[in-house]
Amino acid sequence: MPGRHWSAGLVVGVALLLSAGQSQNTCGGQDGRPGEVGVAGRNGWPGPKGEKGEPAPVHAGQTAVDPSVLLRLKGERGSRGFPGETGLKGLSGEVGPEGSHGLSGPPGPSGAGGRPARQSPSRPSAFSVVRTLHSYPEYNRPIIFQTEAVNRPGDMDLSTGYFTCTVPGLYYFVFHAMSKVTMCLRLKSEALGVQDLGFCDYNTRRRAQVLSGGVVLQLTQNQRVWLEAFKDGQLDSHKADTQEKEIVFNGFLIV
Repeated sequence: MPGRHWSAGLVVGVALLLSAGQSQNTCGGQDGRPGEVGVAGRNGWPGPKGEKGEPAPVHAGQTAVDPSVLLRLKGERGSRGFPGETGLKGLSGEVGPEGSHGLSGPPGPSGAGGRPARQSPSRPSAFSVVRTLHSYPEYNRPIIFQTEAVNRPGDMDLSTGYFTCTVPGLYYFVFHAMSKVTMCLRLKSEALGVQDLGFCDYNTRRRAQVLSGGVVLQLTQNQRVWLEAFKDGQLDSHKADTQEKEIVFNGFLIV
């Protein structure tokens, strides 16, 4: 029957397993050899980024990182970078407070010697006289004057028209003449010898005009200086003119 066949097969299988277990306990084989070291494998893929580290240590009572710790953590110096672009010019700052005075510097070197001081004249000599006559002055004769503004020490003789030097030195002489007709005047001096200094004003409008002239002379004692009129193309009517005229003659010692 089929049920019986299944039972018989099960018994046979168990018997075979038991016989196999008994044969292993009674028959031993040889031990195997240790395996050889294998070839090193390839580097693996980079691992994931680690978490953020702990803050650097700070001493008690401080808020900044300990510099000594930063120095220990300092890395290698990198290569110099390229110069940056020039920035915009900043605004001018405010003027700071005035500083204190510094120490006085040492005396400077002595300067070069100056020119000798000009000696003042021991005696002043100056005059300013005026001719107020309306008549035309005579030709080639010293002009005489009617009033004086200054005459020290009296070297100008108004009645003769001569200035006689009593204080030798360098003098300046100048005259101004106002007339409504042509007038020619010249400065004469024994210091000039035969040379005369003549000045003319040719008046064709018959209006008041001014004639001026001046000279610097080196005079010795008793040399004379005077002013006189001379003819140079004037009309006879000019010589006979009686309109208002004025002549001022000045002279003074320079040095």
